[in-house]
Amino acid sequence: MKALVAVKRVVDYNVKVRVKADGSNVDIDNVKMSMNPFDEIAVEEAVRLKEAGKVTEIVAVSVGVAKAEEVLRTALAMGADRAILIEDTATTEPLTVAKLLKAVVDKEQPDLIFLGKQAIDNDANQTGQMLAALLNAGQGTFAGKVEIGAGEVEVTREIDGGLEKVALKLPAVITADLRLNEPRFVKLPNIMQAKKKPLEKTTPADLGVNTAPRITVTQYAEPKKRSAGIKVDSVAALVDKLKNEAKVI
Repeated sequence: MKALVAVKRVVDYNVKVRVKADGSNVDIDNVKMSMNPFDEIAVEEAVRLKEAGKVTEIVAVSVGVAKAEEVLRTALAMGADRAILIEDTATTEPLTVAKLLKAVVDKEQPDLIFLGKQAIDNDANQTGQMLAALLNAGQGTFAGKVEIGAGEVEVTREIDGGLEKVALKLPAVITADLRLNEPRFVKLPNIMQAKKKPLEKTTPADLGVNTAPRITVTQYAEPKKRSAGIKVDSVAALVDKLKNEAKVI
């Protein structure tokens, strides 16, 4: 059984993101970049399935600039067997990424396709669902548990009302949620070994995918700063402000 895991290079979650002065984009100059945390969970799940003997090969794939090779090397260090980088200097939209991943899936024919449920840079939460639709495959989104059966995979999903279990025929698309697992710490020997693992590079043109944007971003802006709170002397004063100033009661 082959697993394909999509990973994305994003601004590290510990970094405070700032918008450029002209509002044209987010400032990523000299900013630490890393693998999207949800994608890291997806890689970890694929590696655990391989360690359990359920998966025989893991292919990591990323769409982005040449520096996205760094996150693929991290995936290889975690346990992926080989990697594919689709080099694209443009800012790719979820649908474009889904089309590029579909082209790779058509070529690789994996049984399981793992993604993070969303990327922390745009929080779109769309690529996995769009990919499943393009492949006409079953999808298990917001996965909190994954169990491999005979010709199918059972995914326990986190929903508003609690948990939902779905059985999906293979191939299937699974998007990882926070509670699926805790990614391992990558050790230095594994990082060194990852440098020797194969990493293939391709382009959207090679895959026959048009990456022309359909959405135009007009401006980026930071959230407005919240005003400071105030203290009141009594419950009566609080009720008065909620009623007459905030007008919430």
